[in-house]
Amino acid sequence: MEKVVILGTGIAGCTAAIYSARANLNPLIISGPEDGGQLTLTTDVENFPGFPEGVQGPALVEMCKKQAERFGTRFKVDIATECKKVKNGFELILMGGEKIQTKTLIVSTGASARWLGIPSEEKYKGRGVTTCATCDGAFFKGKEVVVIGGGDSAMEESNFLTKFATKVTVIHRKDEFRASKIMQDRFFKNPKCKVIWDSEVIEILGDGKKVTGVKLKNTKNGKVSELKTDGVFLAIGHVPNTSIFKGMLNMNELGYLTTDRFMKTNIPGIFAAGDVQDTRYRQAITAAGTGCQAAMEAEKYLAEQE
Repeated sequence: MEKVVILGTGIAGCTAAIYSARANLNPLIISGPEDGGQLTLTTDVENFPGFPEGVQGPALVEMCKKQAERFGTRFKVDIATECKKVKNGFELILMGGEKIQTKTLIVSTGASARWLGIPSEEKYKGRGVTTCATCDGAFFKGKEVVVIGGGDSAMEESNFLTKFATKVTVIHRKDEFRASKIMQDRFFKNPKCKVIWDSEVIEILGDGKKVTGVKLKNTKNGKVSELKTDGVFLAIGHVPNTSIFKGMLNMNELGYLTTDRFMKTNIPGIFAAGDVQDTRYRQAITAAGTGCQAAMEAEKYLAEQE
């Protein structure tokens, strides 16, 4: 039986692996469906401490993996499809059919951003299409951008982007926002913020290298138009990767795992870290912090059991 199994190879999972490995717990980390997590979809990361010139998202993840491996972490490329309680621990069933038992489990499976699901979006990911204003907003200084969405996240992203962009246009498929009143007030008071109602993006336009505009379709009359823009920010929500834990671990109404301040779930021996339990910050540095906490608490739990 393993001492520690970690689900997810993003920053939270890799940090948990580094701390667990240095504690001689010989952790096993299972990649999951999105190896490397959200950072693999980001180009330049300029807000992670220790990189004054910035670092490529995939490169940062790769360095974290190598650091974890250096201390004895084992990596397995597979996806956990089921988890159940067994004597003295837990059993994971992997997509490949293998069964792995462990005394403790650290869930760092992340939350996947919702995408539009159109081919042109995939083509321009990281080249003008992004899901994180905090991560990528600074790259659009002096440019015009659009934000897709109508909730609090869209309002927050839009206001943040006005620090850099000359104009931020929110595209919403309905004729009113679902965001809270205070967030809407901030949006409408900002002279850089505009809105296009009753419209949805049906295509991302570009020159092959970067985004140059979007094609819009009016949801009421079907009229198609084009809007020039330098960047497209998606703010249509995230989907936490927690489906295998439904009915087992406590979650909020959106499916995010609920933990106490020690990263403990409602089941002793199972901890959660990173975006899978973070509905507020969703930053690489906060994911790393919770990964550290989860690993240290898992080490403490194992010591108490022995």
